[in-house]
Amino acid sequence: MKGKIIFFLIAIALVAIFFWLKANSYNLANITSNLSTPDIPTTDYPTIGDIPTPEGFVRTTEGNTTFAAYLRSLTLKKGRPKVYTYNGKEKRNQNAHWAVVDIDTGDKDLQQCADATMRLWAEYLYKHKRYDEIKFNFLGDGKPRYYTDYAKGDYSYPTFRKYLEWIFTYANTASLYHELKTIDVKDLRPGDLFIFKGVPLGHAVIVVDMAQHPKTAEKVFMLVQGWIPAQDLHLLKNPNDGKLSPWYSTNFGDALTTPEFVFDQSNGYKIKRYGK
Repeated sequence: MKGKIIFFLIAIALVAIFFWLKANSYNLANITSNLSTPDIPTTDYPTIGDIPTPEGFVRTTEGNTTFAAYLRSLTLKKGRPKVYTYNGKEKRNQNAHWAVVDIDTGDKDLQQCADATMRLWAEYLYKHKRYDEIKFNFLGDGKPRYYTDYAKGDYSYPTFRKYLEWIFTYANTASLYHELKTIDVKDLRPGDLFIFKGVPLGHAVIVVDMAQHPKTAEKVFMLVQGWIPAQDLHLLKNPNDGKLSPWYSTNFGDALTTPEFVFDQSNGYKIKRYGK
């Protein structure tokens, strides 16, 4: 009798986990398939902006000092790089990425998915010495923490990185979801985020480049993600269209399927924007 009760409780737990994952749009079949033999492409492009657009498409035009320009200038690791976690271990799934961004992760499990997007936005503002615009809300009270208040006049890079570690500890997908303004996919531009705020886990990916077809007006974009545990930022493959990969079409319908997460209407994802 005792054995039957234990079996029954285990069965209930497994069913509960299944429906929790389904409700949060984790594509189990897709994730499982991606854990097979890695197919890591060779990266021969110095930066994101050097990756060719799909045939007939032309990159959208933004100014040289915009966030879009900064994202396109991100350098890529050469050869067939793997994704490594903050502690130097290989990420289990090596099938999700098309390229790896040449930017450090840090030595703590802090720079995860939302944090990766905050890192890029903050680095962009820091590069242009727009220190007073560097701020992020904490999840606990929803109030902003400004870099200028933290730095107290010390705008050295080490202090900037300590500020970011502080932010990464207390801000996440949920805080960004509520802090940033929502935009429509038809207005998508480089720097925008796809965010699922999640309970207990959320996810966020950032648009790092866009192009448009001059005749059809169709738009395509590329995505970079961080993940759990903290790991190298990497450019995502398009799991649904190998010919278009690493580009995605904005005509993705009700669900944007990435290699390790599905943003769809059932999980209430939003597209969010940093800045004004």
